[in-house]
Amino acid sequence: MKFIGIIPARYASTRFPGKPLADMKGKYMIQRVYEQASKVLENLCVATDDERIFNAVKSFGGNVVMTSPEHRSGTDRCFEAYNRLGGNEEVVINIQGDEPFIKPEQIESLIACFESPQTQIATLVRPFEPAEGYEALSNPNSPKVILNEKNEALYFSRSVIPYLRNEAPEEWLGKHIYYKHIGMYGYRIDILAQITRLPQSSLELAESLEQLRWLQNGYKIKVGITTQETIGIDTPDDLQKAIALLP
Repeated sequence: MKFIGIIPARYASTRFPGKPLADMKGKYMIQRVYEQASKVLENLCVATDDERIFNAVKSFGGNVVMTSPEHRSGTDRCFEAYNRLGGNEEVVINIQGDEPFIKPEQIESLIACFESPQTQIATLVRPFEPAEGYEALSNPNSPKVILNEKNEALYFSRSVIPYLRNEAPEEWLGKHIYYKHIGMYGYRIDILAQITRLPQSSLELAESLEQLRWLQNGYKIKVGITTQETIGIDTPDDLQKAIALLP
């Protein structure tokens, strides 16, 4: 099976304009993401709508393609990039452009989901640790996922799911395994073509979570489980904390 990694990267961001070009100890953020992903994916490309990002990726020797500025999501941008590249890969791996600490093992876990021919879409989750506490669990910026017995997603929510009746919330992490969504996806090409044509769904609009559109339309999302955390960067403050973690 052939895979291609695509890193959607746009310049405009409400909370952090120009984020992919942020300097992280002498390297662009997008460069650090690219270098981590390239440890696993031989076929890799950045998909952007901005010439500044395009030129930056070229400057460090990465592959990059220009895409429309009109896309609603990284998923849509990935599909355009795939078509522009004219490849014959069977699966696209969508890697977040603001995850410079992504682990090669996480990408490998996502790829492993496609060993089953039934897998349409795949993503990753990480179990919350009891030491993280209820504050981390209840953070709406960390979507939660519940799974069925086949490790397929039943639902994603910014709320804490499931609710543990008759238990104090501060005890929930000790009573149940809660899963945090790691926002990286894989899609079979035929499925990617289908889901990019779907209109936004009521659940997606309610929670502002794109993957709910796919579930609401009957698609299955296979879930790989990782114990490793990733560090997403949404704001300049997040960037400073991330830089402090670099060697």
